[in-house]
This record gives sequence, C-alpha cells and structure tokens, in this order.
Amino acid sequence: RHPHHSHEKITVMITLRCCVIDDEPLAARLIGSYVERTPFLSLEGVYNSATDAARPIISGEIDLVFLDIEMPQLGGMEFAKIIPETCKVVFTTAYDRYAVQGFRVNALDYLLKPVSYDEFLEAANRAVKEATARVETPASEPAPAQRREFIVVKSEYRMLQIRVSDIQFVEGLKDYVKIYIAGQSRPVLTLMSMKAVEDLLCGGDFLRVHRSYLVNTRHISVIERNHLVIADCPIPISDSYRKAFADYLAGLS
Repeated sequence: RHPHHSHEKITVMITLRCCVIDDEPLAARLIGSYVERTPFLSLEGVYNSATDAARPIISGEIDLVFLDIEMPQLGGMEFAKIIPETCKVVFTTAYDRYAVQGFRVNALDYLLKPVSYDEFLEAANRAVKEATARVETPASEPAPAQRREFIVVKSEYRMLQIRVSDIQFVEGLKDYVKIYIAGQSRPVLTLMSMKAVEDLLCGGDFLRVHRSYLVNTRHISVIERNHLVIADCPIPISDSYRKAFADYLAGLS
C-alpha cells in the first residue's frame, strides 16, 4: 500500500535468552512467569543458586540474567563479577540499602522486590534496546559509552556509592584497587581489577597513565615530563602510556 516506505530502516527483531536466579523459589517463579509473558524474552532456566546457573551463563548461552543479590554461598554481587560481558545483569533485591541511583556494577538495572510486571518490563525493554543497538551498530564504530554519574563498589562488606566526578585517581594493587576521592582522607579499597575499573570509568575524563594508575584529568594540578600531581600526590606517567597522555594534552590546546 505504501511502496515508497520500502527503504525504511528495518529494525532487527531480537529474542533474549533469559534465566532467573533467586534462592527463594516463589520469587524466582514470579520473575520466571514475567519472562514467559514477555514476547521478546525466552526463559532458559530458573535457578535457586548462582552455582547451578554458572555453566550456561559462563558458556554464553544466556543474554540476560535476573539475579538476586542476597543469596547464601555465592551472592549476586560476587557472581556478577564472573558473568561474561555479553550477558546483561538485572539485579533484584528486597533490601532498600542497595537502592542507589547509578547502581551499575556491570548491571543494566536494579529492581526492588516485590517486583511489579511494569518495572520488570522497563528493565527488559532496556536490555532489548541495548542488544538491538549492538546488532545495528557496525563494529567499526563502537556505541558511545554512557556517562555514569555514580559507581557502586563493595568495600569491607558494604556497598558504597561514589560520585564519578569526585574520584581523583585510582591506584591498582595486586587484586585490589584504591580509589582516592576528593574530600576524603582515606581511599576506598575494593576487590577489583584495574581493567574492571577502567571499563567502568572509561571515556569521559579518565585516562590511564601507568599500569597502576588511572587518573581523573579534571583533578590534575601539575604536569611534569614523567609525572603529574593530583591532590599533592605525585603520579608517574609510564612510557607505554606517554603517547596517550601527550594526545590528551594536544587535544586541550
């Protein structure tokens, strides 16, 4: 009827393979029933522990997981760290203390129990939108990273929300990183790799200047040939990152 519309961009129809992990069978079944009600989701499994779900998730058979945070043995937070990047995570929890804006430990969304279908659908829509954008964006131009206002990290059994603009620099130790924050005398210590932090903060104002240092360029006060200063701390610039730093400086002039 409308032949002149034939050149419109065709949207890729995607079905996301989902699983639900919750140690409370009722809660798990409820989310499972939501998945089954949603046309673009297919339910691949409902599990009552993260260890049971580990094999299909790690072998790449799942695109989206609804993951409870508080579970015995292996909690959702810890499990999320080993989930491949291709699998998106939506956290579910009954505890308000995790309900922080910008809660994005590699997570797409965060749902507070009891979860309504509307809230569930919003998270599912976000997941399918992101997956569709990935398919439609040619590999040569990566989709722009979303700027985060906050990150949430685990430190000494607590979840801490940190405003990204307040982070001065990050120092990598062996298995931990120290996050130095403006106005705080002590850095936050968290069990994370430098790579994970860099992925979390990538783009924007953050620049890797050394194997062990990621800096927020807005907090740099002095730049020397082979080091810079943030909040009176000298930070080395190593040879392998010198060119990236020089490019950054060239971009400022």
